[in-house]
Amino acid sequence: MLWNVRHGRFERTLSLLTAAGSMVTAAEIYLEHDRASFGNKMMWWPVVLGPLGAAAGVAGFRSDRAARTVLPLASAAIVANGLQGTYLHVRGIAQKPGGWSMARYNVELGPPLFAPLLVTMVGGMGLVASVLRRER
Repeated sequence: MLWNVRHGRFERTLSLLTAAGSMVTAAEIYLEHDRASFGNKMMWWPVVLGPLGAAAGVAGFRSDRAARTVLPLASAAIVANGLQGTYLHVRGIAQKPGGWSMARYNVELGPPLFAPLLVTMVGGMGLVASVLRRER
């Protein structure tokens, strides 16, 4: 694995992992946000960014130029959206009856606290892939 990183092979693999992670997380987010009836219009953003991240990941796998341009843009948008989602989920837990004074209960039954950070990690993988050396 270390040899692959040093010789540029890991960049393409990480681009594909970003694509796969984007689709899996977008599907999961869609199901969870659908359960909440998409009560906030911001809930659509991670669902929309998932396929964009997947397309950018595949493009980054196939093209060095896309890995340096499209992949970091899509990945940065995913990271920003994940951080925004973390804020919104923290706020959602605070708005539950009892708020943070009933943290154990509200964290378990409210919006998932760490789920947006998983989306942020997928975007982070794309950012790392975009700065790694390409296989020649």
